[in-house]
Amino acid sequence: MSVRLRLSRRGTKKSPFYHLVIADQRSPRDGSFIEQVGTYDPRVSPPVVKLRSERIQHWIALGAQPTAAVSDLLRHALTESHSQA
Repeated sequence: MSVRLRLSRRGTKKSPFYHLVIADQRSPRDGSFIEQVGTYDPRVSPPVVKLRSERIQHWIALGAQPTAAVSDLLRHALTESHSQA
């Protein structure tokens, strides 16, 4: 079973809101998932990303692969947290 960190779309038409989830790669985008580990709201300026970093690190250590969009979000969130500190 290949596990991925990916975005699951929520919200209404033209008002996207995303959950960062751990899911089997064979499940549909908005289908079943193993665990929710964060949220992403692109509608506000600047976009809000909330992460449960300890769970994300746990799943990556177990072999979960982030998608390209999630990799960008994680990289952006890490650079913001370092610049604020």
